[in-house]
Amino acid sequence: MRLTIRLLRETDGRWIGDVPELPGVTVYGATAEEATIKVKALALRVIAEEIEHGEMRPDADTLQFSTAA
Repeated sequence: MRLTIRLLRETDGRWIGDVPELPGVTVYGATAEEATIKVKALALRVIAEEIEHGEMRPDADTLQFSTAA
């Protein structure tokens, strides 16, 4: 499973990180690094919930994050 991390800087300086492949996985961070760490952690929690509830995607045996340019 390949997940894309999108980062956007708000006008107030905060960073928004999201993973478009996982609806609802959106976080704020004070820095781009903090937003990246937080969005990865949230994505992993969402995937863990899917596994626990038998909703695991067939391609979830491997996981790769990439940052959108």
